[in-house]
Amino acid sequence: MNFLAHALLSGEAEADRVGGLMGDFVKGPLPAGLPPDLAAGVALHRAIDSFADRHPAFAASRARVSPGRRRVGGILVDLFYDHLLARDWADHGEGSLKAYTARLYASLDRYSAQLPPAAREIAGLMRRDDWLCSYRDVSAVGRVIDRMAVYRLRRATPLGGGIEEFLADSAGFESDFRAFLPDAIAFASQWRTGIRR
Repeated sequence: MNFLAHALLSGEAEADRVGGLMGDFVKGPLPAGLPPDLAAGVALHRAIDSFADRHPAFAASRARVSPGRRRVGGILVDLFYDHLLARDWADHGEGSLKAYTARLYASLDRYSAQLPPAAREIAGLMRRDDWLCSYRDVSAVGRVIDRMAVYRLRRATPLGGGIEEFLADSAGFESDFRAFLPDAIAFASQWRTGIRR
């Protein structure tokens, strides 16, 4: 999952949402120098990623990615699912996407001092350019993918132009996403309940 889906699946606890948003920037065993509440959010992020990797609908989406981009299929599917979530927010989230993301950005600001430096930098860019709302627009997601191909990964990848994969089978990716999301919501809810016992 990418940023917006991780935030939604993290539930209402602010630290869970921040940990969910920034989980990719925390490496190694937890708590990794984080306060317990943020470490729990990062643990949830990792659990959701593992769940997604095993889910048949997510696997079906990865299989829709052409062989030339298959090794980055998981990254592409994460972004495609965030696009679908943002585009159809009224079907999945509460209130407006704009109001929801404003609360997320404010949460990131409140926890800024406790985030790893790379996460702090990304949080600032995310807020400044309103990444999460921009995911509604498929062309914006295409630009994100193209930027990642150049800047984020340390080696050459076939990510560039990856939005073509979504455009070639958008109905298939949407069908997979709609099968996946309710299961992911149920999994994350159960996980949060279990971890707090």
